[in-house]
Amino acid sequence: MIKENLLRIKKKLPENVTLVAVSKTKPIADLQEAYDAGQRIFGENKIQEMVDKHNVLPKDIQWHMIGHLQSNKVKYMASFVNLIHGIDKFKTLKEINKQAKKHDRIIDCLLQVKIAKEETKFGFSTDEIKTLLNSKELADLENIKIVGFMGMASFTEDEQQLQEEFLSLKTIFEKQKQITDTKNCKLQILSMGMSGDYPLAIANGSTMIRVGSSIFGNRNYN
Repeated sequence: MIKENLLRIKKKLPENVTLVAVSKTKPIADLQEAYDAGQRIFGENKIQEMVDKHNVLPKDIQWHMIGHLQSNKVKYMASFVNLIHGIDKFKTLKEINKQAKKHDRIIDCLLQVKIAKEETKFGFSTDEIKTLLNSKELADLENIKIVGFMGMASFTEDEQQLQEEFLSLKTIFEKQKQITDTKNCKLQILSMGMSGDYPLAIANGSTMIRVGSSIFGNRNYN
């Protein structure tokens, strides 16, 4: 079913939208099946799980860290991670820069913007994003590159609310894209939308979606 699910989703995706297959908690065999069906970008939310999978799966896979990130664990993935989503603290960017430098790499990063009305969601406010992107502190980080924004909408079936949240992030993204172009910040990616809401996210400007259960089926957290 994984191959069929992938092909069904990809068939409907616009050319400018990248699919991240969210493989957290899924066994190696499931990822291999998705890989054999042509999928090359996988998202994990736990660093150790991603490291374990990276060690045994084909090396042309692009690994995305999509979970809430603890700074003290960045070192374990710094040698291979392709894109880090969901960065919501400058302190985390500094740590990524430090670890990337050790491996002579520049690591691509997405800043998480808080668009949901739920208190449990993380992210920078709009004002914090503007301040950060214009700061000398950010410009001094030579081993990271801010390539876009990421947002998580509220967990709701209210489509109007979801649309408002997605549009708010799209607006911030487009505005900052026009005025931000530095050596380590070129905004190209807008990551928003998951299994339950990605068609709406795409309709409102998303260029990267994070899809798990619609590809792999429901997760087993036991």
